[in-house]
Amino acid sequence: MPIQSAELTLEQEAQPAAIGERQDPLVRMQEDLRRAMKKPIDQRRWVMVIDLRKCVGCSACTIGCVVENKLPPGVVYRPVLEEEIGTYPNVTRRFIPRPCMQCDDPPCVPVCPVNATYKRPDGIVAINYDDCIGCRYCLVACPYSARLFDAGRQYLDGTTPAIPALLGRDKAMVYEKLPAYEYGHAWERHEGESPIGNARKCQFCSHRLEAGMLPMCATTCIGRATYFGDSNDPEALVSDLIASPNVMRLKEEMGTQPKVYYLA
Repeated sequence: MPIQSAELTLEQEAQPAAIGERQDPLVRMQEDLRRAMKKPIDQRRWVMVIDLRKCVGCSACTIGCVVENKLPPGVVYRPVLEEEIGTYPNVTRRFIPRPCMQCDDPPCVPVCPVNATYKRPDGIVAINYDDCIGCRYCLVACPYSARLFDAGRQYLDGTTPAIPALLGRDKAMVYEKLPAYEYGHAWERHEGESPIGNARKCQFCSHRLEAGMLPMCATTCIGRATYFGDSNDPEALVSDLIASPNVMRLKEEMGTQPKVYYLA
């Protein structure tokens, strides 16, 4: 099951903020999500907005994503890239979280020889693990390097099986065997079975959306720098944000029409 966090769920109606009281963006996004989930799936258009001015590079989103999706070594859906900007001595760093862009025109889809990669009616680019043959064409086609290959590695590979007074690999391995709940299915990790040997990517925590919860990265962001919602809803917070004059998208010149926006 998706990891429960401190956010509200569909069953927990959000209370409106009192006059003069500042509403936490998570509360508003939860209200936005509740409205969106009442609509047919083809009337939703999920987008993510990341405010680079607020991101402090703590990587809480990265860790939350790894834990939520039970990601193995070498598979990170939401890395936080670092960029050095300015000229000495006026130099600073900027942090750029980079999930899958969920492109409206995704280059990863047409290159898949078995049609395992597809765009859902709500715009999320998904992978059918049962059909994926692990050819990795999609990894090459993605201009954002947002796709990765699950080689079946484990964090405890090469560690000692057991040491007196310590947990030891055999018992600690239980955590690594926990199933991931992507795409509404419990994917247990067994040698030679999906998702091992498949391409993998961020899918906006679609399993959490179905449970009425925001993506894990949005809820774990300590600076409230990550926003999520339905851009087809004019009342949604993300609709306000993507209308900002300082909004930008990565590699727009490639025509992929990414649905992850940045505020710079």
